[in-house]
Amino acid sequence: MLFNSVDYLLFLPLVTALYFVIPVKWRWAFLLLASYFFYMCWKAEYAILILFTTLVDYFVALKMDSLSTRRQKKPYLILSLAANLGMLAGFKYLNFFSESVNFAMAGLDLPGRVPVLDILLPVGISFYIFQSLSYTVDVYRGTTKAERHAGKFALYVSFFPQLVAGPIERSNNLLPQVNHPQAFSQVRLVSGLKLIAWGFFKKVVIADRLGVFVSYVYENPDEHKGITILLATVLFAFQLYGDFSGYTDIARGSARILGYDLMINFNRPMIARSLRDFWNRWHISLTTWFRDYLLYSIPYVKNKKVMVSLMYRNLVITYLLMGLWHGAAWTFVIFGLFHGILLVLENITENYRLRFFRWTGISRFPGVQTTLGMVATFILLVFSLFFFRAGSIENSFILISNAFDFSTFKQTIGYIIRNNELIFGILMVIVLLTIEYFHEKYNLVKLVLSRPTVIRWALYAGCVIFILFFGVLYKQKFIYFQF
Repeated sequence: MLFNSVDYLLFLPLVTALYFVIPVKWRWAFLLLASYFFYMCWKAEYAILILFTTLVDYFVALKMDSLSTRRQKKPYLILSLAANLGMLAGFKYLNFFSESVNFAMAGLDLPGRVPVLDILLPVGISFYIFQSLSYTVDVYRGTTKAERHAGKFALYVSFFPQLVAGPIERSNNLLPQVNHPQAFSQVRLVSGLKLIAWGFFKKVVIADRLGVFVSYVYENPDEHKGITILLATVLFAFQLYGDFSGYTDIARGSARILGYDLMINFNRPMIARSLRDFWNRWHISLTTWFRDYLLYSIPYVKNKKVMVSLMYRNLVITYLLMGLWHGAAWTFVIFGLFHGILLVLENITENYRLRFFRWTGISRFPGVQTTLGMVATFILLVFSLFFFRAGSIENSFILISNAFDFSTFKQTIGYIIRNNELIFGILMVIVLLTIEYFHEKYNLVKLVLSRPTVIRWALYAGCVIFILFFGVLYKQKFIYFQF
């Protein structure tokens, strides 16, 4: 069941209405059933995988909570890691490794082949497994108490607004809300609906419109050159942002209506001044997950140089795994390595860059320095998307090579100018960035709330009509569903 579907637009109000008329003590049960129904609309039998993750981590956490030392708890943590990561590896990465081994064996002219299985990737498996794992690690560390109520823990793992594409919630945020449901609030209802509408604007007006042009270019890499490829890659950055942050807004808005607050997953990433700043603003729930459970999990070493080198090693490994988390393909591995290595270089060269800015006098103009950082960061991000978006490494290099062939520049500019849908999409990107800028500066929500009721509701109605009129309304899957 896609958020951008009539089914969901009927499902959410029905669930909300029933949820608030049911006695409080049974609301968790109703929401759990609704969440499983929501997931089973894709492929019913894969709900067994969520149930498996839930049962393993529920009993593992209870056992760890009864033990006093980490040494005693460790075997149970390993059991949780093996069960969850083993299931993730089997469904998401088994064929990737099999195909890689077969490719290597063919290249070395070795006999035999590893079988490649016909496995359908379960929707959202990377998200709910990471969410459940964060709980068991927190119980192991003693920062979270084990949840005794099996049904409420099951709801934590499967909560439908963020089940298939996040945000990847933490137990210390979501579980207390499951245990203490809020009463119906008209304020939360209106606030949630506005957040949902904003998400729909980013998804169906911007992302899906840009996606038509991006797919046209990236699915036929040999047929395009120069400005067409560069523009498609730049627009893919905004398509990806509109698509994923739009999903998150709809998820957070849906949860807010039901009385739940999900974490913010995006914070204006397109104005990042460095790659480190970008990853602090983009997919925050994933970045902080890897930071808290992998990046900083290195033993303390007195030798400062050794400690720094270990941190850099972990940084590269972390972003390599983050790339692989996004998809079982070498293009995602390269994407992750690219960001990991550049983040290390960014850290190493930070003092030299600051000295350069002081030496040239640029540091006297903070706006110029900020703009240079934003431009450099965006260029590096866009370059990495040649691998993120392309279907293969071969296609990535074809696109990179053709991107700097401007032999058809005049014809391309003419095509772009005549493409009204593309021009409108670019205009909507500018509108998006402008709204984000003014919201950051003036808090547009409070500004609108200060207007008279008639003006407010006229504005809300106008936004809905705009989305219906200008949105690409045939159901396009969210990009991160494949991850």
